[in-house]
Amino acid sequence: MLKIITGVAKGKVLKTLEGEATRPTSSRVKEALFSSIQFDIENRRVLDLFAGSGGLGLEALSRGASGCTFIDASREAIETVKENARITGFFGVSKYLVSDYRNYIRKASGRDVFDLVFIDPPYKNECACDAVRRLAEAGMLREGAIVCIEGGEEKIDTKALTDFEVIKDTHYGKKTFLLILLYRGAKE
Repeated sequence: MLKIITGVAKGKVLKTLEGEATRPTSSRVKEALFSSIQFDIENRRVLDLFAGSGGLGLEALSRGASGCTFIDASREAIETVKENARITGFFGVSKYLVSDYRNYIRKASGRDVFDLVFIDPPYKNECACDAVRRLAEAGMLREGAIVCIEGGEEKIDTKALTDFEVIKDTHYGKKTFLLILLYRGAKE
């Protein structure tokens, strides 16, 4: 059962998608993630790039984020996010878009800028590093933005992400990692 851990929507139960295509973040990983960034959420503009059921973005809103943009390539996922946003009372401070992450970044470049980003793609896609790189190149990360990545077996070369500082790099079992990055801004 997926629910909001704390904040104004604490305890609200969220709907999840049926089937294997979407994997909600486990409670253990979600708690570790939000413990790490708890003082960096309030009044932040959030991007939940592979939204799924919207659990990460909605948790951030519950903890004081000012707004969240939810992106997912699945129309069913975005409809589930909208339902969950209504359940938690955050429908009005959220934006929703059915889009592949590459198309969204290309179209939103120069328009949308975020302070906090969640990247939790389906593990088989192995596109988290590409998404981080594209967001930075598109100017969609405010200096000091926090980027939170959950993944499976994807190898992320953090040394290649020269504009970022690693805040946390932890593994949970053999199949899940959590990587939290601080965006330092593009190097001249």
